[in-house]
Amino acid sequence: MSINGGAFRPARRNAIVLAIGFVCLIAAIGWCSLAIGAKSMEWRTVIQALFQFDPGNTDHQVVWRTRLPRFAGAALIGASLAVSGALMQGITRNYLASPSIMGVTDGSLFMITVLMVWLPGASGLEMILFSLVGSAVGAGAVFGVASLLPHGFSPVRLAILGTIMGTFLGGVTQAIAVYFQVSQNVSFWYSARLHQMEPSLLVLALPFCVVGTLLALSLSRQITALALGDEVSAGIGQRTRLIKRLAFLAVVILTGISVALAGKIAFVGLAIPHIARFLFGYDYRKIIPASAVLGAMFLPLCDVASRLVHFPFETPVGIMTSFVGVPFLLYLIKTKGGKRHAL
Repeated sequence: MSINGGAFRPARRNAIVLAIGFVCLIAAIGWCSLAIGAKSMEWRTVIQALFQFDPGNTDHQVVWRTRLPRFAGAALIGASLAVSGALMQGITRNYLASPSIMGVTDGSLFMITVLMVWLPGASGLEMILFSLVGSAVGAGAVFGVASLLPHGFSPVRLAILGTIMGTFLGGVTQAIAVYFQVSQNVSFWYSARLHQMEPSLLVLALPFCVVGTLLALSLSRQITALALGDEVSAGIGQRTRLIKRLAFLAVVILTGISVALAGKIAFVGLAIPHIARFLFGYDYRKIIPASAVLGAMFLPLCDVASRLVHFPFETPVGIMTSFVGVPFLLYLIKTKGGKRHAL
């Protein structure tokens, strides 16, 4: 009993230290996100805005109505995309699987464009629902075609299919936008509009993100077995089809919400799960929450960096995520080849 207790205490202590470290890092990134921008603010001003809000103070209005929603939205989107990528990599055993590569985000953008044309005065909830449907359409098209091709689920082939489908949906989206003269509105969704985060839409999106994340966490143990192969999963009595469908639902929810909030953001769902896997091993009970936390740090950090690269002008945050994602993608292709792996 004492041996087990002695072994348990260091593990628990390490977990507590790690959790505190993550909280401190997120707080530090959040502080930078609130203080850094086209108009720099002193730390006293930020503290006063947070705890002694003055409606007549312009700086306080900027903190509460622009920078705080921007940080919260970036953290929420980063966590959602990272969890989506972890789920996709687990159920497909494909190290290149991610929402941006597999056509999921392009499907959402397509349906949002359709909504702009058909219902230009649509509510935030309608935008979220259309984005969710688009995520399902994009992912369903890619995986449907892959199931019809020999070795269609191999990493490189699935990535090529996702790129082709994403390009097709993107082309149709642009054609619709030009024909119906909504190109300017649609362009915002392709440049990751974190700077235009709407607090009301953020509030609407939060319950969907909670549901999607809880669903992912509830499936984490089953996905650990599924990542080893369908035969292993079925051998221990798991209903593999049901697990994949539920995981697919979680991906649709989390990705659809992310696109509805800020448009297309690439590579978060690709890189972050691999980093979580490197740090915490192959147990999805650790990978999924770790991906959420790392994603919630990564995207806001990229957002802060995007404000500093060409200060006082802003660089699109998608460029910053690409600086990490593109080399990471090439590294994965080179080191892992074209075969499916246990992830």
